[in-house]
Parts: sequence; structure tokens; C-alpha cells
Amino acid sequence: HKVYPWIAKTRHSTPGVGLISPPPHHDIYSIEDLKQLIHDLKNSNPAARVHVKLVAEVGVGTVAAGVSKAKADVVLISGHDGGTGASPLTSLKHAGAPWELGLAEAQQTLMLNGLRDRIVVQADGQMKTGRDVVIAALLGAEEFGFATAPLVVSGCIMMRVCHLDTCPVGVATQNPELRKRFTGKPEFVVNFFEYIAEEVREYLAALGFRSIEEAVGHVEVIDAVEAIDHWKASGLDIAPLLAVPQNPYSQTLHHSVGQNHELEAALDNQLIAECQPAIMDGKSVEVKVRINNVHRTVGTMLGSEVTKKWGGAGLPDGTIKIHFTGSAGQSFGAFVPKGIEMRLEGDANDYVGKGLSGGRLIVHPDTKSKFVAEENVIAGNVIAYGATGGEIFLRGVVGERFCVRNSG
Repeated sequence: HKVYPWIAKTRHSTPGVGLISPPPHHDIYSIEDLKQLIHDLKNSNPAARVHVKLVAEVGVGTVAAGVSKAKADVVLISGHDGGTGASPLTSLKHAGAPWELGLAEAQQTLMLNGLRDRIVVQADGQMKTGRDVVIAALLGAEEFGFATAPLVVSGCIMMRVCHLDTCPVGVATQNPELRKRFTGKPEFVVNFFEYIAEEVREYLAALGFRSIEEAVGHVEVIDAVEAIDHWKASGLDIAPLLAVPQNPYSQTLHHSVGQNHELEAALDNQLIAECQPAIMDGKSVEVKVRINNVHRTVGTMLGSEVTKKWGGAGLPDGTIKIHFTGSAGQSFGAFVPKGIEMRLEGDANDYVGKGLSGGRLIVHPDTKSKFVAEENVIAGNVIAYGATGGEIFLRGVVGERFCVRNSG
């Protein structure tokens, strides 16, 4: 209903074909796959923060620890109360637990395993007041997501028809006629958050903290006596929620170190240096490079530099030609834009051409090899996952989930 031509163009999809949120992630079947995706995204934009969103539920702490080990910059613990208009009804009604439970477990597990100081923890899910923000901070969150409340401030009347493109107040619609009914102003949202910030300041002052950063993780100042004494809470034990986490590694209660993404060791740094004439002036460049399977996500940082300089259109076909010899690691040629041609004489692992955006990839066996190419494996699983443009030539057999494209 909502996929108008301009939305379809942005999403590289077809107008009128529904796009669900979240889509099935066919490139993630294990925590190692997630780590590879984080590495790919960091290569595609080294300046960006990579977020991983987790639904608050029993066991989310273990997953949050895995996300931190996988070198995400931010982990978001999302409560069951939140709900985007694109979510299936089953997700809105049955997915997840309150963010307080998931956040407490995540903070305790991250502290216990010495993983807390390297990652930012966010929380969201129907936060409405400064009190919610302060409690989230005391339980371990440093950043806080508001969505429903600012939408209501902007004019949303909770009709629950976001997915139908019939929003009567013009908030969640692409229909030009309905959008004329939108009465919200940026000042309304600014005003709302100023009041939230004022309430947060008052609570922090009452607790003796000078900033949010000082308050993060100090769960010991939460007083639950009144809540537990209430007749509705008879027999309720919230001790696990308010437990002060163990800190065997003497780390800070909040993000202070940052992840080491090891981008300085990437083969792309050499490629970027050798391809400077093409990146800066659009001149043709040819490069020959040896590659082995520790070189992951090759070509992506180079593609990022090309896109930064030349935009989405890229360079003319074949401006940059790189001839690799050897066995490539995962995500060879991921997100490569127009103008880059990468030829690999050897073989490759999973995710060749993931998110390909106009480039050309060629993978064929070594010219000296005597085996029959079409009967032997040349590359792994998830080839050209999410690709939107370009060409891939593979001389050989590849694995599962070939050319999967999540676009409706």
C-alpha cells in the first residue's frame, strides 16, 4: 500500500510490492555470520557506528555478549511495547519482554564477561518520561530511543493503520492528499524533549548525579520498596533485576574503550593507495595483487572511497581493474560500485558480491589447474545477496542461497 515509486526507487524494489520489517536475514545463520556482516558494514563506511537491535527476552544477555564480541559499536535492547507500523501483528502482540528485564540482564552479562566498556548500550520500547530515561540509565543504558511519544506529539492519534497508507492525520502515509492533513511542527518535538531533559535533570539532582554518564549502571540507587509493598506486587521478587553486577575485570559501567575493527590491516588500504589516480581524477588504473583467505571484505573500502568522491553513479565501467591471484576470504567484492572490475584467479569464500552496486566481479580457476571447472566449487554460500546492480561471472559451482534479494 505504501510502496510508492519514490519509496521503491530508494529501496531498489517494485512499486506496490509490500516490504515487511524486519525482513528475513538470510546472510545471518550464526553469531559468526553476524560478526562478518558487522565487519562488512564497517568497511563500507568506516566512520559509521554499527548497531545491532535485540528484542528484550530471557537470554538476551548472552546474545548481547556475542554482539559485543562480534565488534558491534552499539547494541539496542528493545522492549516488547514498542511497535512500528510495518511490523506483523504477531510481532506486535507476542514478541519480547519489557526492556527493563532485557536491559538488566544485558548489563549484568556484559559486566561479568568483561565486554561492557567496548560497546554502547541503548534501550527503547514505549519510553515516555524522564523517569523512564533515568531508570534505563541506572539499569545500564547510555542512549534512549523515543518513537511513539514524539509521533503523538507530532499529531499521531494511534489509529494503527500505519501499514495501510490510510493515516487520517498524515503522519505515516505517502499519499499526497493525506499528507496535507499533517499539522505537526519540529518545535513540538523540540519542546517535548526539553521537558524530558528537564525531568531527567531533576531526577539526577535528587540522586546526586551530575550527568547521565555518572548515573549509568548504578542500579543500587533504585528503591523498589513502594513498588513491592503494593498489593498487586504481592510475592514478586525483582532481586535479579536490581542485582549489582559483578565486575571481575574492573571495567567501567559504561562505554569507554571502543571496538578494534582492525581496518588498518585491511588489504584495501594498499588498493586505495594504488588507485588514487582513479579515485581523485577518474583516470584508468590497473593493479595486480596476491590475496589469501585472511583478506576479508576486499574491495569494499575502495568502493566506499569511490562513492564518496563520485556519488552513486560511480565511475565509467572498467576505470579501476584489479587482478587478484589466490584464495579470497569472505565478502569478496561486497558493495562494490560502478567503475570497479575485480578479477580473481583462484577461488572465493561466502558472500561474493554481497550488496553489489554496479561493479563487475569475475572469479575463475587458476589457468594452470587441470580439473573440470563446472564440476568443482569456485565460491561459497550467499553469493550476490542483496545485490542491486552490476555483473558477476563465476566459472564453477557455488553454494546455497544464491542471488537472494530481499525486496518484496
